[in-house]
Amino acid sequence: MRNDATVFKFCRSKCHNNFKMKRNPRKVRWTKAYRKAAGKELAEDATFDMERRRNAPVKYDRELIKKTVQAIGRVTEIRARRQERFWEKRMAVAKGKELKATKKSIDKQIHLVRAPEALRTASAGKAKENEKEQRDKLRVAAEPLRRSARTAAGGKGGPDAMEE
Repeated sequence: MRNDATVFKFCRSKCHNNFKMKRNPRKVRWTKAYRKAAGKELAEDATFDMERRRNAPVKYDRELIKKTVQAIGRVTEIRARRQERFWEKRMAVAKGKELKATKKSIDKQIHLVRAPEALRTASAGKAKENEKEQRDKLRVAAEPLRRSARTAAGGKGGPDAMEE
């Protein structure tokens, strides 16, 4: 309590100690004041008006209380949906920034992305060369058999000569 009769209530000693050190709550990142000032939380919404204290006395009315209790549930539901939409909008911006950063990173380090592809094409080219070498070896190995088949068939080099 101050000399001007201002009363301060703190949720925990951490908050009280920071108050005594004269720290500005709008600059301390973990406070509600910071989150609202930085646009991290919904600061102005019509649903907040429902929670404001009203000191005017109201005559008790059973119907009014019943409607008020129903309205409180509905207001809570509406506030939750609004906060969710607010969060989604904020995250959409963050997602866009993250996507840009990722693209920039890929552009800078494109050699890391393309190198494996180049290696694959090189290995595919080597595989084709190996395949050709295998075919050539088979042809060379099969050549004496073809010659003997031709001579046995009477010099004909047709397709029938191999089958015999």
